[in-house]
Amino acid sequence: MASLVSHPDEVKVVSKRFGQGATDIDRYLELDGYKAVQKALAMEPDAIINEVKNSGLRGRGGAGFSTGMKWSFVPKQSAKPKYVLCNGDESEPGTCKDRLIFEHDPHAVIEGVMIGALAVGAKSGYIYIRGEYRYLSIIMQKAIRDAYAKGFVGKNIFGSGRDLDIYWHGGAGAYEVGEESALMESLEGKRGIPRIRPPFPAVVGLWGGPTVINNAETLANVPHIILGGSDWFAKLGTPKNGGTRLFCLSGNIAKPGVYELPMGYNLKKMIYEVGGGIPHGRKLKAVVPGGSSCPCLTADEIDVAMDFDSVAKAGSMLGSGGVVIVDDQQCIVKFALRTMKFYKHESCGWCIPCREGTDWLEKTLTRFHRGGGMKKDIDNMQYLSENMLGRTFCPLGDAAAMPTIAFVKKFRKEFEDHLDGKACPYEKAGAMELVHA
Repeated sequence: MASLVSHPDEVKVVSKRFGQGATDIDRYLELDGYKAVQKALAMEPDAIINEVKNSGLRGRGGAGFSTGMKWSFVPKQSAKPKYVLCNGDESEPGTCKDRLIFEHDPHAVIEGVMIGALAVGAKSGYIYIRGEYRYLSIIMQKAIRDAYAKGFVGKNIFGSGRDLDIYWHGGAGAYEVGEESALMESLEGKRGIPRIRPPFPAVVGLWGGPTVINNAETLANVPHIILGGSDWFAKLGTPKNGGTRLFCLSGNIAKPGVYELPMGYNLKKMIYEVGGGIPHGRKLKAVVPGGSSCPCLTADEIDVAMDFDSVAKAGSMLGSGGVVIVDDQQCIVKFALRTMKFYKHESCGWCIPCREGTDWLEKTLTRFHRGGGMKKDIDNMQYLSENMLGRTFCPLGDAAAMPTIAFVKKFRKEFEDHLDGKACPYEKAGAMELVHA
């Protein structure tokens, strides 16, 4: 996938410094860097929270929860230290946006963590980066050192009398720690498995202290909101879905890449105009609109605005912004199998519905794709997936179940075409490998 692409419809907010050398702190300062945190230092914490809340910024990691609302849940008084965590454990198949932020604008993440810390009264912030992103961790560690050297982070930041430390932490390559409570376990040096909730992190989080956890793209938006104002940011998107979004186009698309488009941008237009359409004159079969955990949409369902509420109304999720395009030469059963292989491999095994459910689904899909499936397996896969929903400690079980339900429901005939010892009807067409875990 190309690292930097461009289209006239893009509205560059988070990506405005990409390719401009902003990893250098002096260059970042020339591009209005660290002005937002200085402005925030002169604001009351509630004013910062209200500004972010009014901007309509919602979590870019997948859940889509109001960022300002999340910050407001942190108690003002606490006997224990408070923390702000940046979740940079980007691992969802089809999603590769946070890596561009770390690669091209790491100080924006630092500044976002700092503003979040000022809003909730934290004195420590952690930036947790996916284990496979080794070269990005080097970039981020240098950015943090440079910020300390300038006196922007550490003791008496910007002469304000306030102290704020920022730390980098590298993961070990586990998708599971992208779940916020598992991320905290990992940061504490333990096995990265989810915690039972409540209590929620805003009240009892890292080392028992009140904790805010936000995705890297979410935090990178915050400095722009503080400088540009909540009204400006909110108007970029749709009602209750402020700002822009980094969309990752991959799969059977002519111009794959990461594009920053306004929230609410039409998915059909995104595929055929921004992404250049389907190569080789093939037809669209399906689209996964927000990363591999999201239910697919058929070719007849893509006339939809890409914001959290509209995609949910269409029966899927905006998720992490990973838009995977599937053409008519691809086998949906194989696509479902590859998706399930990922979730089975990444299940932490902590709870039975996820551990056993993903294993059973992966084995059934493997047998099915080889032509050894039975008709009753189709209904059994749907029944099992539906019974995994809401019955696991964390959303990984749901992430495995939701796409499977959609695949079986919307493409049942393709499953039936694999019955009675028939070989996969799409193998002869040279089906591409779509999802790379």
